[in-house]
Amino acid sequence: MSPGRGLGGTREPSIHQLRLLLVLAEELHFGRAAARVYVTQPAFSQQIRSLEQRLGVELVERGGRAVRLTPAGQGLVHEARAVVDAMARLLQAADVHAGTTRGRLRIGSLGAEAAMPYAQAILARLRGGHPDLEIEVRNLTFVDMFSRLGTGEVDAAFLRGPLPPGIQSLHLATETRVACLPADDPLADRDVLTLAQLADRVVVDMPPEVPRAWWDHLTVNPRPDGTPVRFGPVVRDTESMVLAVTQQQAITFLPSAARRLYPRAGLTYVDVPELGVSTAELAWLPENRDKPAVAALREVARQVLQQARTTEPAAPSGVTGAAEHPDGA
Repeated sequence: MSPGRGLGGTREPSIHQLRLLLVLAEELHFGRAAARVYVTQPAFSQQIRSLEQRLGVELVERGGRAVRLTPAGQGLVHEARAVVDAMARLLQAADVHAGTTRGRLRIGSLGAEAAMPYAQAILARLRGGHPDLEIEVRNLTFVDMFSRLGTGEVDAAFLRGPLPPGIQSLHLATETRVACLPADDPLADRDVLTLAQLADRVVVDMPPEVPRAWWDHLTVNPRPDGTPVRFGPVVRDTESMVLAVTQQQAITFLPSAARRLYPRAGLTYVDVPELGVSTAELAWLPENRDKPAVAALREVARQVLQQARTTEPAAPSGVTGAAEHPDGA
């Protein structure tokens, strides 16, 4: 039997060709499908024709750039997906036996969270221990920090608690929180402030896509005496948040690491013990927990935290433990 031929004499399709068929079935457009897999349209079309020749059936009805699957094409898409999924499982099983993690891991980062010492240590060890794993860090805003986990645009994320129900997490660090004030605010020269002293200050607000409970918790709304917070300009990310403060539109509250991560002319950070603490979390969805890349990330994170506890009792940014939260933080 010649290489590449089955028992019946028909050339066997490649996994690559089956993947291209699945992309075409989703896009129903040669141009968009080709762009999605980063090949030219003629090359993509040639691969589909080769697949048709190997299978001995016409898969698509061609009419300009838009295409429709033939009945045979529609019938074979399901089988093609099963073959592609089976190959992925085979490779994953082989990687487990070889102790190797491959593929792509997309990690979200709320603002500068990926720049924190514990996050940098986790990413460095992950890259060193899994050289075949492609790691991409994507910036998240307040608006999409939770939704991108839900849509699968990121596999895991460095976030700040409290996390909403349905998200699992590994606790990375705990630190105090501070008030961010315009430098010429009459209270800016104080070493410590109370919430009562800030009662008349307008606080930046979040877009409606952000869970209200998350922002109310971080702004202590309502205040201990029952007074509601006066909210002002709406911001979508940390940069626009500190900009609103420098422009004297409002104040805000941030983790104490903001002193290092967001130093700006016209800003002052003041301790407010009543704000409580800020928790840093490595988050993922339950259904992604045991995927090889996410499992590797979780294990590396636990190793980094264990080493921090062992070698540095006073770890950077108040690392306190590696306990996983099964649902929220």
